[in-house]
Amino acid sequence: MSVSKVTSAQTNLLSVYAVEVETDLSRGLYAFSVIGLPDQAVEEAKDRVGAAIKNSGLTSPKQKNQKIVISLAPANEKKEGAAFDLAIALSYLLAAEDVDFNPKSKLFLGELSLDGGLRAVRGVLPVAKFAKEKGYKEMYVPKDNAKEAALIEGLDVYGVESLGELLKHLSGEKLIKKQAKTAFGKSRERTSVDFADVRGQERAKRGLLIAAAGGHNVSMYGPPGTGKTMLAKAFAGILPELTFDEALEATSIYSVAGILSGFVTEPPFRSPHHTASYVSLVGGGATPKPGEVTLAHRGVLFMDEFPEFERRVIESLRQPLEDKIISVSRAKGTVRFPADVILIAAMNPCPCGNFGFRGKQCVCSPGALQRYRRKMSGPIVDRIDLWLEVDRVLPRDLSEGPDGAASHLFRQKVTDARELQRARFEKLKSKAGKNSEMSARDIINFVPLKPEARQTLNMAAERLGFSPRVYHRMLKVARTIADLEGSPEVSRDHILEAVEYRPKKFDM
Repeated sequence: MSVSKVTSAQTNLLSVYAVEVETDLSRGLYAFSVIGLPDQAVEEAKDRVGAAIKNSGLTSPKQKNQKIVISLAPANEKKEGAAFDLAIALSYLLAAEDVDFNPKSKLFLGELSLDGGLRAVRGVLPVAKFAKEKGYKEMYVPKDNAKEAALIEGLDVYGVESLGELLKHLSGEKLIKKQAKTAFGKSRERTSVDFADVRGQERAKRGLLIAAAGGHNVSMYGPPGTGKTMLAKAFAGILPELTFDEALEATSIYSVAGILSGFVTEPPFRSPHHTASYVSLVGGGATPKPGEVTLAHRGVLFMDEFPEFERRVIESLRQPLEDKIISVSRAKGTVRFPADVILIAAMNPCPCGNFGFRGKQCVCSPGALQRYRRKMSGPIVDRIDLWLEVDRVLPRDLSEGPDGAASHLFRQKVTDARELQRARFEKLKSKAGKNSEMSARDIINFVPLKPEARQTLNMAAERLGFSPRVYHRMLKVARTIADLEGSPEVSRDHILEAVEYRPKKFDM
């Protein structure tokens, strides 16, 4: 009887830590215990592992008079899920001297079925990245997860179909072919909605172009059926593709959430229904999991019928819109979810949707109107940079062919503006990636104002009652407008256009 040690790993959103699976065998009546804060799924591993070993042609632990202790270290961290099954089985077999291999620099991950097969698990991509950073040479995962893990260069990934197959590989009897390096491909087609398909609304298209170029938050307001949802869907198609690091980060989030269907190379587009709960949006639960805001990380969070969401759901957006993270605190601890999103909020000006617009008459009572608008607090309004009016389109315009620029032309302008920003920030070693991320110090360095432009902004701030936050956001928007025109300085015209995007009819 002896002690063995095999390495596995566990994810906590994008953070990963190694889990040492240690096995000690001693003489006595049969007993099988798992220690190290296991949850119910880990506790049940003893039965899955026993059946998998028996059905792989080896002697089941239950057929021997021995006391088995499986320790999952570090002991003070909660262990969850069935991903430790493979490591537990190998650790036991090593201790029982049923197999012989060197577990050093190897990491094992996978859930065992009763017949010895391996089932796919969540969070393989961040674990593979962790394994590479910590110097592991080989990683063994279920075959369905192998392609995902092979995205990480410098790590030998083996896709395993069953415990028996892995044992033959480790003994040298029949080697498993190493998984070929996986390249990031197209995760999905660009949205089928093109800006040229939206009739009219040139001002709204201009505002969305600015938002995409600088990463600014947008609100579109207007009567029902004027194209707000189409514009939001078309907006996703003008954003640049993600860089490799951004794509890896977004794909890792989807992997941990268990909804990865393809590698995320395009900015994610999430559109939760207005009846979505608070936890489903911001994340959380007894075991904190990412919500819709985190799933939209590096992409777009489209919230249609914005005032119809619960008030606390709307207020929960304060932190991610400002700090690009969501901090979820529970009795078990605090988790920080990444949440770098562009918010697109679409809304009607009132419950009936007709207040202040041509055509139909508003029939809402003053009380209903006030309750509707009270959902939007001042801090939320301040965090939305551009407010775009989307008015009704005349019937004669609807029957005509596509008008205006197509999405690929917008996308080129956005890409050029983003490149200007990247070069500017790299030159002075700023941490900002887009204009919307500039700090107060960055604004001083990167937003040079002509005297008449500064005078115009100060006058507008005094007359319209801008808060300091809005004042800085207007400077960021003006900087983006200047970038779209290739101007090194922010002029009076850029300031005037930025001020024009503050709310008017939908005045909070």
